[in-house]
Amino acid sequence: MGVTGSRHNAAYACMRLLIVGVFQNPSDGMTECSLVTFDLFQRTSSATLHLEHPVKPSGKAVSYSEQDLPEFTPMPWSLAEIRAAIPPHLFVRDGMRCTAYLARDVLMGAIAWKLALRIDPFFRGQLAVAHLGTVAAEVARWATWLVYWWFQGLIFTGIWVIGHECGHGAFSANRYLCDVVGFITHTLLWTPYFSWKISHHRHHCNHASMERDEVYVPKTRSDLGIPPESEGSTIDYDEYFGDTPIYTLFMLVRQQLLAFPAYLIYNVSGQKDYPKWTNHFDPNSILFNKSQRNVVIASNIGIAAMIALVRWACATWGASEVVKYYGIPWLCVTHWFIMITYLHHTDPELPHYRNREWNFQRGAAATVDRDFLGWMGRFFLHDVAHFHVVHHFFPKMPFFHGPEATAHLKKFIGDYYRYSEKPIFKALWDNYNECQFVEDTGDILFYRNKKGQAVARPAGPYRSTAVAPTPSA
Repeated sequence: MGVTGSRHNAAYACMRLLIVGVFQNPSDGMTECSLVTFDLFQRTSSATLHLEHPVKPSGKAVSYSEQDLPEFTPMPWSLAEIRAAIPPHLFVRDGMRCTAYLARDVLMGAIAWKLALRIDPFFRGQLAVAHLGTVAAEVARWATWLVYWWFQGLIFTGIWVIGHECGHGAFSANRYLCDVVGFITHTLLWTPYFSWKISHHRHHCNHASMERDEVYVPKTRSDLGIPPESEGSTIDYDEYFGDTPIYTLFMLVRQQLLAFPAYLIYNVSGQKDYPKWTNHFDPNSILFNKSQRNVVIASNIGIAAMIALVRWACATWGASEVVKYYGIPWLCVTHWFIMITYLHHTDPELPHYRNREWNFQRGAAATVDRDFLGWMGRFFLHDVAHFHVVHHFFPKMPFFHGPEATAHLKKFIGDYYRYSEKPIFKALWDNYNECQFVEDTGDILFYRNKKGQAVARPAGPYRSTAVAPTPSA
């Protein structure tokens, strides 16, 4: 399942980005994830992220046996070898080009807003009611609002993605321009720019590490209170995962709408070893060092200014108007952001690593590109979901080089590059049900589903001595 040149036409060549970033600002007290900083970038073994046999969803099998699972070994190349496979011109940043994309997004958002101002007057006017009837006109009015919320939500998300690009330093070679643009775009969308940038940098530097990653850290068997498998024993997993589909749907919707604010406010899905109420707004949080406290305060001032601005707008035009034109599109941003990042980092086929087997390039490869909303994802979201893998290898690479760089990356790493064409809402539902926990032991881990089953296992030298689940129908 590769990325073909015909799908990367020039009309959309400027979209890729990703919702997770590396921010290399010395003034923020951070260092670049580089060959110098991480000696783990060097070759650590002769293995690479590889499945000896195609993965088949465990739920489709007639019977399940751990011994029948395809074996998985980690990756042989250093980051320097992988980087050498990417043409140098793809790392060149172009602030003017990125600014043009931002201007395009802002213009589209303004046009959508101006058109939305006409929705209620038109469909409640005499002409529409006379031709459509009262009920049909009202249905058409709500349908048009849905269209506005859909597209304005995508436009807002695209603007957020540009801000994320700024956090990586990929928007421009000028660090100050990146920070000014990123601060404005993220603050307008309720994201504390510098605070999130700092934690996101750490996510990129430690992606797929059980001990050090910042977000989407899997729960373990013991976290959920599930006893370990033992020889000849059988665990009734329904006792732990016997939720009805309607309850599962409710929890999934809750995740989509609230997970990002919850992560910012109290570290939901982050490192469990952090103190309770770790958050992105406390300058003294474990997330930040002393040299970063001033920029965290600056981010808080930006959010406080947004609170004041929204209160003023509600007092001037009414809360319902603010919700219609701004609030619901912003809620769409949180949904798309969580959906994109969740599907990038949560999948039964993606490994997580403990200390001994983790290194930067293995973590970077532990993600997946997706055909996210087709042309709309490529155009409005700047290819953030389509070319995420290469972004994890080289986060300072401009998003508009993602398609070409991905072709080179795939050619070099072959089967270790992952791409999914599964419809994204089906993938969201499937992964939410399939990715429940990982084992307490072992250095290479795969998610297990609600039956305690995985779709792959580490190859022999990397395998835990823990007892595998008993074969079952």
